[in-house]
Amino acid sequence: MKKIAVVGTGYVGLVTGTCFAETGNQVVCVDIDSKKVEKMRNGEVPIYEPHLDILFERNLKANRLSFTTNLEEGIKDAEIIFLALPTPPGEDGSADLRYILGVADDLGKLLTSYKVIVDKSTVPVGTAEKVHAAIAKHASVDFDVVSNPEFLREGFAVDDFMKPDRVVLGTSSERAEKIMEQLYKPFVRQGNPIVFMDEKSAELTKYAANAFLATKITFMNEIANFCELVGADVDKVRIGIGSDDRIGKRFLFPGIGYGGSCFPKDVQALVNSGLENQFSFEILKSVMSVNESQKTVLFPKIENFFRGNLKGKRIALWGLSFKPDTDDIREAPALYMIKALTGAGANVVAYDPEAMENVKAVIGDQITYAENEYAALKDADALLICTEWGIFRNPDFDRVKSLMKDAVIFDGRNLFEITEMNKKGFYYTSIGRKTCEK
Repeated sequence: MKKIAVVGTGYVGLVTGTCFAETGNQVVCVDIDSKKVEKMRNGEVPIYEPHLDILFERNLKANRLSFTTNLEEGIKDAEIIFLALPTPPGEDGSADLRYILGVADDLGKLLTSYKVIVDKSTVPVGTAEKVHAAIAKHASVDFDVVSNPEFLREGFAVDDFMKPDRVVLGTSSERAEKIMEQLYKPFVRQGNPIVFMDEKSAELTKYAANAFLATKITFMNEIANFCELVGADVDKVRIGIGSDDRIGKRFLFPGIGYGGSCFPKDVQALVNSGLENQFSFEILKSVMSVNESQKTVLFPKIENFFRGNLKGKRIALWGLSFKPDTDDIREAPALYMIKALTGAGANVVAYDPEAMENVKAVIGDQITYAENEYAALKDADALLICTEWGIFRNPDFDRVKSLMKDAVIFDGRNLFEITEMNKKGFYYTSIGRKTCEK
């Protein structure tokens, strides 16, 4: 059992703290938001993430997981302190380190014994050195700084943490290496590696992984767009290239672009890190440009279908989160489509199983929010699908047809088979595949 402090209870921090408590450690989570801390003390999980609530409740009841707004109190007994703080993009797109360096400065004044300080946030190369310098400015005791990037997928974060593909740890300290190895051993009993490296390599590993996946998605989206021009079927192409084990089957599904808290921010931050070091990531610049366009790639199709006049048209929209099984709407393609549609005079009626409150907080009553997916369809001139939630994959098409003014679907996630939609009499257009005419 180790005593751990986690500073920051956002998505990464709360999952990290809860999962470490689940393996028998004593965890104190620190956050400056007193209302949020009070809610968590009372058993309320502030984010939606499958299975997190079960672990949270169990460890709160067992007193292995606790919360405080007091940094000094939170770290007092901890041997390991995780920094899970936001690194939002600055005006130039570079990662803003003010929160991490601010806490590092405070830690230097509070340390009374040796501790391992762990960067869990996604940070640019060289951040561990900056954190070390900020702590060392005030510290009178020994400490080590470790880079430990997270590789959590929203919607699968608990499974990813409890059974990681790999654990990446950047440290030049033998003492810190042993402590971190002991901490993570229970999570890799099936033989997945704990990979030790220097701090800078660990920091870059996270950015490189996300940038590569974003590039893979974007490449497939470009292939899909080309398929439409030449009459090829992107589903066939996807299967054909995904069978090559050098390429693999994952992240080859075309759609209306990537969003979320990681890919957009991390690609931009890596590009900016390059510029700071007189290096230009030309591929990643293209990735950002293509993805920006892809988010609204369906809008011209919708506009053309309605002959350039969307004013007063009622568009049902399924899915607001950037991906299924999360309430995260950061950089969600749905928001871009809503802006384009309402800007053209359309009325949007949306449904999402988890993300509607978050959208309301951002755009308010610019759109209407439905009670369920079928309620959104009533008298709709068309249905637009932006997120591939499981409940949207096998709807009652007869009911869909009876509710809508016209049987028209624009599918940004390729949920349905072309032949089936043709048989059912829908006008159906998707990404990289032929359009079904009624």
